[in-house]
Amino acid sequence: MPLNSPLAGVRVAVALSGGMDSAVAAALLREQGPGVVGLHLRLAAGGPSPEHLEALARGLGIPWLELDLREEFSRLVLAYFASEYSRGRTPNPCVRCNAAVKFGRLRHLLQEAGVPYLATGHYARLLPGPDGILDLRRGRDRTKDQSYFLQRLDRKLLPRIIFPLGEMTKAEVRRRYLELRLPLADNYRESQELCFIPEGSYQDFLLKLKGSLGEPGDLVDAQGRVLGRHRGLEYYTVGQRRGLGVPAGEPYYVVEIRPEANQVVLGYKNELFSAGLRATGVNWLIDPPAVELTARAVIRYRHPGVMARIFPENSEEVRVIFEMPQAAVAPGQAVAFYQEDRLLGGGWIEDRLS
Repeated sequence: MPLNSPLAGVRVAVALSGGMDSAVAAALLREQGPGVVGLHLRLAAGGPSPEHLEALARGLGIPWLELDLREEFSRLVLAYFASEYSRGRTPNPCVRCNAAVKFGRLRHLLQEAGVPYLATGHYARLLPGPDGILDLRRGRDRTKDQSYFLQRLDRKLLPRIIFPLGEMTKAEVRRRYLELRLPLADNYRESQELCFIPEGSYQDFLLKLKGSLGEPGDLVDAQGRVLGRHRGLEYYTVGQRRGLGVPAGEPYYVVEIRPEANQVVLGYKNELFSAGLRATGVNWLIDPPAVELTARAVIRYRHPGVMARIFPENSEEVRVIFEMPQAAVAPGQAVAFYQEDRLLGGGWIEDRLS
């Protein structure tokens, strides 16, 4: 999909979702000068109408283009999403999408078109580190911080990325949006993690996407004793308590999923806790460490994090030992590593350590 003449002379392309955050990001950049264009990525069915996007761009005083990346999104994100659930893992499509599509495929297209900078409405910051190289840091508004979802960005891209909202709070962004008198879409909702599932359950979405889900199997305890039957692996995630249908004196939780045996392992709350984890496919936003380091490990979005010792096994694999055991370490999820508000990198949780 070549991008040529429509982007001639453009300095900054803003990923324009149709919502409040990206619109304010575009407005802040437009105030600094011309050469700003809004790019809406059509990733799946639904989303804002062209009429809303046109009205939004007109209010911002910038041109806009729509890029149809549905094929790329389906291949790089939706196929991954479905595959992970069928393997009994818990995917994180936003982490995957940011790296593969928004800061991957889109950034490649912009580079081909000669557009030097890509901006988004993420609540994150880029600041020079002690060595002068840019660090990726948490947004000032910790309740909206989205740096966790950016852990797989290519470090070499950071000088070409702009996060205009990094120093703002959500309240300040909302107030600025109202001051600009920009239109809201009729069905406007705050951004959500599964943007491609506007309604219904993820199981309904998977069924529509794949045509069928996994076969029923056994619910077992850690010793392999059968406790009941499950509906299919896609209906269960590590840490789940509801919908298990197994009466007990104290609540059962999903503590493990064994796809090779088509089993879902249940246990009591104390069995949910892990001493650590092993992560693979690690992406570093610092010089890859060769020796042990101490950092805060965040094992899912909104997890407060826990201090941990991180042992590099090789350039893309680490062993993580928590300072205190953590509940619901889910294979397939993304783990991010922080020192204070500095994001060091992250990887995919492969398995938990007992």
